[in-house]
Amino acid sequence: MKPTTPSRRTFLSLSIGVPLGAALAACGTSGPTPAGGTGAGGSGRNAANKASYWFLSVQPQEGVRTRAVERFNQANPNGQITFTTMQNDAYKTKIKTAIGAGQAPTIIWGWGGGTLRTYVQAGQVEDLTSWFEQNPAVKDRLFASSFGAATIDGKIYAMPAETMQPIILYYNKKVFDQVGVKPPESWGDIMALVPKFNAAGIAPFSLGGQSRWTNMMWLEFLFDRIGGPEVFQAVFDGKKDAWSHPAALDALTKLQDLVKADGFIKGFSSITADSNADQALLYTGKAAMMLHGGWTYGSMSADGGDFVSGGHLGYMNFPPVEGGKGDPGNTVGNPGQYLSISSKATPEQKEIAKKFFATAVLNDEDVKEWAGTGAVPIVNGADSAFAGAKDEDFLKFVYGIASNAKSFAQSWDQALSPTAAEVLLDNIAKLFQLSITPEQFASNMNAVIGS
Repeated sequence: MKPTTPSRRTFLSLSIGVPLGAALAACGTSGPTPAGGTGAGGSGRNAANKASYWFLSVQPQEGVRTRAVERFNQANPNGQITFTTMQNDAYKTKIKTAIGAGQAPTIIWGWGGGTLRTYVQAGQVEDLTSWFEQNPAVKDRLFASSFGAATIDGKIYAMPAETMQPIILYYNKKVFDQVGVKPPESWGDIMALVPKFNAAGIAPFSLGGQSRWTNMMWLEFLFDRIGGPEVFQAVFDGKKDAWSHPAALDALTKLQDLVKADGFIKGFSSITADSNADQALLYTGKAAMMLHGGWTYGSMSADGGDFVSGGHLGYMNFPPVEGGKGDPGNTVGNPGQYLSISSKATPEQKEIAKKFFATAVLNDEDVKEWAGTGAVPIVNGADSAFAGAKDEDFLKFVYGIASNAKSFAQSWDQALSPTAAEVLLDNIAKLFQLSITPEQFASNMNAVIGS
């Protein structure tokens, strides 16, 4: 979630964790390592027949990206792409500096949303709207939901790429059987389950609240289920007092109702997600449920004994809220990664980049490779690559959520500007600690709308 923290880097790994046995490394989770790649990478001002591309290191994602470029270069000897790989934090620092100096690589890898908006406002990236109109086959192959974070003020400024990862409501089947209850089908069910699990000495929900962004996932779903995606969209669009929308205040209130009812594990504010302590609470039966990213499936499979392999892990989309306007098929999380083209690149370099987008990004071989890492590529029909996989059911479940969602909302702290995101995470922590009211939360957040 927050771009500059280890927890956010874990979040942005977007990997489900298959093959099992070890959770896939996140994008830049570890410390600095030497950059790899072919050539120096360079800026958008390289030789006319060479475009440059910077992207994140750490396997297996780096290998998939690298091989896509290598296949493209082999097929296009007169229009090459040089690439440079770097760790997460190093990349964020270097790309910001390069773009500010007008020396960005031809192809800019990113997460869309708020950061992309800053590029657009500064005139640093190409408007790709007409290109997609001229190449409908490229656009039609991709999940429609992946274009939200690539679209600024109705125009498309990035090519959705790679994989997606929704947030999932996990539950421990053994614990549910022990207490004699069924998975929740509504918000009312969630609230009704809380006292039953507490009476049995089991925390209703695990939560790594010290990480803050884990708390945020609850509000993302409640806002959507109560008021629909337009509630947060108004915040993203910079509408005055958008956080004070009645649906927003209702969501904030319901969240605090859950906290007051002891819905979360005792001491959640001191539990970290980076250590996977929240996951351990679920698979050891100390907690009944957990709202978390799809990548935790692989971690729990690797660390939880027979919890996953023995069929004890249940999973579902977040249930509807009674009387809510949001479609229960909607989801939140990360709808993809994004590739933009520097407006400072030469016309020749821009054409190389567009050819790369059309022929190499998420083509059949690229899709197969991403699926082989245990992730879900943002391509319609990608589920055919899951047939026969050990975790086929889970992969198809995740694919179904992403491909059927009418709205796949990007994580709030990535959608907003870095300034607003930090204020958001700070206030969410206070909201969960009951140190501010819903109205105070809304007031604090309204003050940074548009920042």
